[in-house]
Amino acid sequence: MNTLQKPDVRPANPNFSSGPCSKRPGWQPSVLGDAFLGRSHRHATGKKLLKDVIERTRSVLGIPDDYRIGIVPGSDTGAIEMALWSVLGARGVEVLSWESFGKQWAVDVTKHLKLDDVKLTDAPYGEIPDLSAVDFSRDVIFTWNGTTGGVKVPNGDWIPAEREGLTIVDGTSAVFAMDIPWDKVDVCTWSWQKAMGGEAAHGMLVLSPRAVERIESYDPPWPLPKVFRLKKGDKLNEDVFEGLTINTPSMLCVEDALDGLKWAEGLGGLPALLGRVQNNFKTLSAWVEQADWIDFICKDAGARSDTSVVLVVTDPWFQAMDEAAQRDVIKKLSGLLDKEGTAFDIGSHRDAPPGLRIWCGATVETSDLAALGPWLDWAYRTVKSDLQEG
Repeated sequence: MNTLQKPDVRPANPNFSSGPCSKRPGWQPSVLGDAFLGRSHRHATGKKLLKDVIERTRSVLGIPDDYRIGIVPGSDTGAIEMALWSVLGARGVEVLSWESFGKQWAVDVTKHLKLDDVKLTDAPYGEIPDLSAVDFSRDVIFTWNGTTGGVKVPNGDWIPAEREGLTIVDGTSAVFAMDIPWDKVDVCTWSWQKAMGGEAAHGMLVLSPRAVERIESYDPPWPLPKVFRLKKGDKLNEDVFEGLTINTPSMLCVEDALDGLKWAEGLGGLPALLGRVQNNFKTLSAWVEQADWIDFICKDAGARSDTSVVLVVTDPWFQAMDEAAQRDVIKKLSGLLDKEGTAFDIGSHRDAPPGLRIWCGATVETSDLAALGPWLDWAYRTVKSDLQEG
């Protein structure tokens, strides 16, 4: 192997995965010491803890009092599919997709729910559809921040306040990291393991009054599995939004979620979280701007994700390869950094173009991103040198 000089400074925390994401700074297993374990989650204490997650979430995110917030099974996927199965079919649907998860929701709508009146609005990785052309007489489904595509919607200005359809938002890489205008959102979902670095398998579901009205007034024509059922008789099952979960939650994960929410509160709430994200993104962006071999996949700075940052290699040597060879380079680069203990899990998603994906959410320290850049340079040059010599 060619021996290039390694950087002097290592990231103190090399966890840059885009999901599950890094735990908050200073997290230790001991913070879970008071978890309500070996007991029923339906005991008064268990219910209180689950309701505490809901209320602290409302407070930190500024979710309106008349919006329902529920804890549901199956992570973000379970939460959004619960919503899709419960509300779609009452009117036409438009699905916006520009990365793998948006494309998956399109598959759900067309192949599994088999809806007839569906408009699919697609864009390649690194780009975003024309948001000004979206038809809000339909129910509109989109990811606020494309975890695998490095592209986000720039804001909520393109969503009309007076709209006929519902806006159904996969917000899992945006919530706690971007300013969500809740008056523009009717359904929003996310998972604990994303922006707050919580433990996996639990999802959050937020419903506006308009979404609640849809659920109560509409019965979909397909069978609903028990874990998808949000109605009790003709009314919303309010238990779900009071902490009485549909299935048994992990109270260890609940304790961890509360730890993350309390950490956010201690920082100063959502403004502090957003400030950390922006500092992280600026730091990584400064490195990208000076690097001569890599760039953002998204060329539109206004639509560029500042949490799940997707980068592509622009070096002509790399671009001359076929995709299989490119993926091999990325695998070698990622493996080298993993072996050095300086960056874990930074390869792009398997469905995305070959490249890197680096999480810049609030649980990541800016100093670690500052230390990461030189290691990325070193690893790429080392792999390139080795392959050219070989």
